[in-house]
Amino acid sequence: MTDPPPTYDSPRRTSSGWIDPATLMRIKHLELRARVVVEGFFSGQHRSPYHGFSVEFTEYRQYSPGDDPRYLDWKLFARSDRYYIKRFEDETNLRCHLVVDFSRSMDYGSLGYRKADYARTLAATLGYFLHSQRDAAGLTTFHDELLDYLPARYRPGHLRRLMLLLDREAHGAATNLVKPLERVAELLRKRGVVVVVSDLLCPLDGLALQLSALVSRGHEVLVFQVLDPTETRFEFADPVLFVDVESGRELYVDPTSVRDEYLRRFTEHQQQLRTLTDQLGIDLTQITTDQPLEQALFDYLQSRGRRGRTTRRRAMTGARSGRGGST
Repeated sequence: MTDPPPTYDSPRRTSSGWIDPATLMRIKHLELRARVVVEGFFSGQHRSPYHGFSVEFTEYRQYSPGDDPRYLDWKLFARSDRYYIKRFEDETNLRCHLVVDFSRSMDYGSLGYRKADYARTLAATLGYFLHSQRDAAGLTTFHDELLDYLPARYRPGHLRRLMLLLDREAHGAATNLVKPLERVAELLRKRGVVVVVSDLLCPLDGLALQLSALVSRGHEVLVFQVLDPTETRFEFADPVLFVDVESGRELYVDPTSVRDEYLRRFTEHQQQLRTLTDQLGIDLTQITTDQPLEQALFDYLQSRGRRGRTTRRRAMTGARSGRGGST
């Protein structure tokens, strides 16, 4: 006899109709949290802005005997004199690996929940969505070292294992993506999507090399930078004792005297991160923990849609080149 599924009260929604993160985080069961986001996203309240994702075709391949001729692209045939079949997004078995930050800096939160809670819910949402699409999802957790590694699979019980690893507490050390990403690049033999979820409040030295290694091996890399709103605005008013959660260092600060310098350094860090990801062709989403999780799912789908259209253009260019070189 199996346990009945957990129940929940309908979370409060924002003025836009999206689920308010504060009420979402009150749902203790992580997988249920993820299901609420995914089902709410596709419930029809916001269907029109997202319409077309499932029918975006991601690539062409040459026709093989037995393929359905309905998906032949006759316009492409007219240009290339070759038969090509459209492969649609919902027909492509995607392999996605989630890389999630468990370092101590993720334990900060000013809204009644931590960046860690938000980041894990984001990763769980993507995992749940991938599983519902029959795609393979894997997971790596890290702080300054790799903690857990779960290969990307689609099989009974796999989603539960992924959720259990995401849900466990691991008070890690400092944030360091270099070693974990190096190990991830070694472990991932097959090409797929790699989604990094972290606050990225760490030195960026060496990060470019490891991200470049993933891209050069054919992986599509997406980065979600999760920040608390106070980290982006530094809206503290009164003198307060700040504690570095990673080093334990304590510093009594008058916010008004350091705000300008903090914001200057923070903006510089963000610009360097944006430049790094742009140079590598990586999609970077900077999101704060007061934003609805549907926004992150939408950004993921947008990124996948853009990649699909890019692949289509490359295939068509290659087809024209192939025709031009024929005799």
